[in-house]
Amino acid sequence: METTIRNGAGLTRELMRQALAVRYEDLPGAVRQVARDCLVDWLGCAHAGQREPACRIVRDAVREEGGAAQATLVGSPFKVSVSQAALVNGTASHALDYDDVNLVLPGHVSVAVLPALLALAEYRQASSSEFVAAFVAGYETACRIGALVEPAHYANGFHATATIGSLGAAAACAHLLKLTESEACHAIGVAATQAAGLKAMFGGMAKPLHAGMAAQTGVRSALWARQGFTSRPDALECAQGFALAHGKDFHVRHALSEPAGGYHLLGNLFKFHAACFSTHATIEAVQALRLDHELPPARVECIRVTAGTPCSICNISSPATGLQAKFSLRAAAAFALLGMDTSRLDTWDRVTEDAVQATLERVRVELVPGMGLSESVVALRMADGRSFERAASLGAPMVDKAEQSRRVDRKFLAIVSPLIGYDRSSRILDRLTAMTDDASSSASLTSLFLDCRA
Repeated sequence: METTIRNGAGLTRELMRQALAVRYEDLPGAVRQVARDCLVDWLGCAHAGQREPACRIVRDAVREEGGAAQATLVGSPFKVSVSQAALVNGTASHALDYDDVNLVLPGHVSVAVLPALLALAEYRQASSSEFVAAFVAGYETACRIGALVEPAHYANGFHATATIGSLGAAAACAHLLKLTESEACHAIGVAATQAAGLKAMFGGMAKPLHAGMAAQTGVRSALWARQGFTSRPDALECAQGFALAHGKDFHVRHALSEPAGGYHLLGNLFKFHAACFSTHATIEAVQALRLDHELPPARVECIRVTAGTPCSICNISSPATGLQAKFSLRAAAAFALLGMDTSRLDTWDRVTEDAVQATLERVRVELVPGMGLSESVVALRMADGRSFERAASLGAPMVDKAEQSRRVDRKFLAIVSPLIGYDRSSRILDRLTAMTDDASSSASLTSLFLDCRA
């Protein structure tokens, strides 16, 4: 197939053919497990994020607009339309910047695909097996499109979560709706012409809105295509289409190549620090140096962080808010040196404390070409003249998937149980496991949201 569409002709249709062909019974156990972990992680982030100002504003606006009671808002007794639920729940799940990532985009696939798919699945009373298969279809499509257009797409300033994420959401919803190949191609085209989102918005409320926008765009595009709404069926590869309008890269071979293990989903990376993923290598390098050498923070004269030029997205030099701190390598290094728990949501709001500010002033950041989003080298110089250095790279997923699931579960309990209690949080985890272990009934999706009400 790669040879026959070497120049890109027919690429949109081929990717939709692959997406629509995904079947739950054909998914390996490891893929189902990671899909379950993505859902756990997403729901935890969405529940904790629904109290953030960005989500509150969007939620209040949606309720004021009014709409059909079709799908549930996470953490709320209210139902709104499918597209409204996708918008609000997507914004909530990205509001804390604690959700999972995939570096093929690079971006956050789950927060774009899951809010759209969950709203649609709840409304249509889809089974959990249909839901899981559609999620995998959408996730794989997003990653294949990412492989097609990166790195130019991201380097040009587009937030892939918003742009490519909307196409992944459209593919997932097309799968759940059982669209034909032609209808699915039109859904991708409708999503492609709406796809938007700028990296320049990082550190503000518009970034989490990107996830909500992508989810809403995706589900609307699939629903409209089902009703006969048409677009160009070759939106990815056509002249001035999605790929080439967003950048110079057009890697058909990369889009069609099989990833390690056969699924891009297996390369999903979960966050265990509540900040931009590009700060994580710096955090872990500093933490390792502090613990290995028992370094007193006050005796550290200088912290030099070397990271790749793509990490300009998290190089806010003087963060004044918790949200800005999540996009600051300097703040991340300061928190780590002080031994502050960067997995806690409230840690990042402490950026204005005197101790943090004093430590932050000793951090120097240098961005260099040739290093990726997941790499960092940290050098510490002590007052007594000693120096220490540590490199960290977090671009590979955990090999032990069982341990990965345990860590994701612990994260879920840590951020959700303070809101709804440990027992209810544990019941939700049990239900999520049951949903992805077998083809349980559609009631699981609705009852899941009911149990999440604060």
